[in-house]
Amino acid sequence: MDHAAPAPAPATAAPAASAREVRLSPAAARRVAEIVAQEGNPALMLRLTVSGGGCSGFQYGFSLDTAVHKDDRVFDAGIARLVVDETSLELLGGAEVDYEDGLMASHFTVRNPNATSSCGCGSSFSVG
Repeated sequence: MDHAAPAPAPATAAPAASAREVRLSPAAARRVAEIVAQEGNPALMLRLTVSGGGCSGFQYGFSLDTAVHKDDRVFDAGIARLVVDETSLELLGGAEVDYEDGLMASHFTVRNPNATSSCGCGSSFSVG
């Protein structure tokens, strides 16, 4: 009898964020957790905002915050939390925040499915 090995299961990617959420990648969650530990304030969250400006029309902003306002959504990544206001969420829904640690620079980036174009530095974008 010929017994063939079963075909390997297809690789599964992390589930995509829904249109009303923003995810922290594992690398971004680890970095936020490191910053929170360094600051010694477990209430700190990474805040992501979108504002008008930049070379493409809108720009991303990152800050640390302890406050949650009535128009905020908090996304829990287990070891870290991300807070986004509802207005920014309209332009960020389904996005993922990642952290890139490179030789020349380390920074948070946004993979935004709503952006139709972005600038070379990746900190501003436009929508169709």
